[in-house]
Amino acid sequence: MAEILKAVLIGIIEGITEWLPISSTGHMILAERFLHWDMPPDFVEMFRVVIQLGAIMAVVVLYWNKLFPFSFGKGPHVKKETGSVWLKILAACLPAAVIGLLFDDEINALFYNPLTVSITLIVYGVLFILVENRNRHRVPAVTKLNGLSYKTAFIIGIFQALALIPGTSRSGATILGAILIGTSRGLAAEFTFFLAIPAMFGGSVIKMVHFGLAYTPMEVAVLLTAVVVAFFVSIVSIRFLVGYIKKHNFKPFGYYRIILGIVVLVYFSVAAVQ
Repeated sequence: MAEILKAVLIGIIEGITEWLPISSTGHMILAERFLHWDMPPDFVEMFRVVIQLGAIMAVVVLYWNKLFPFSFGKGPHVKKETGSVWLKILAACLPAAVIGLLFDDEINALFYNPLTVSITLIVYGVLFILVENRNRHRVPAVTKLNGLSYKTAFIIGIFQALALIPGTSRSGATILGAILIGTSRGLAAEFTFFLAIPAMFGGSVIKMVHFGLAYTPMEVAVLLTAVVVAFFVSIVSIRFLVGYIKKHNFKPFGYYRIILGIVVLVYFSVAAVQ
């Protein structure tokens, strides 16, 4: 029962931090420090990634009309536009997919640690503040999905690849990159949601293949609990972010990242001394 409660807490953390640009990994590292999983280490490593499936399903449910090209209610022109959106999504996912497939284990071994996470939290927090200050009076060049070129989508994908470094935040990197190259906050967030589907689904499949298909009943229960909780919390988080960016900028998230990065750095530095 204790492991199920931990799965609920982790699912809540995943559902909130996956979509807000504040790094799910940074929060997971802190949470796991206090929760102390009584599960095999290889399962926990797989679990961290696969619970993202719940978050992905939230995007599919909320944006089904925009993402599903075969609806009978859509005319040929709209279906063509939907197909074009998916091609742009796939183009944007190429950089992270190639690098992730080639170097996933090496990246985790080198960078999945509190020091890296604290540094990336702080650095990208500062960047959010600087970019928002720079763009204060600038009019975005692209505000609609159909105005997003394949070149722009691919460049956003390069920024997404930066999120392979733990603590960066996938949504944070893509939103920051998209704003830098001229998209509106709303479009940056929406395209980030869409990119999550193949990016996170692919990562989950890779981890599950590495782990294998031999699960104990407790492992199944823990994984399903976290996925379901992440799904419902993600729906709330996505709706919150969409409403928030209509009236506000991302600077508060930047300040939050800096504070969290300092907390992570100080906490683990003190723990190392003790």
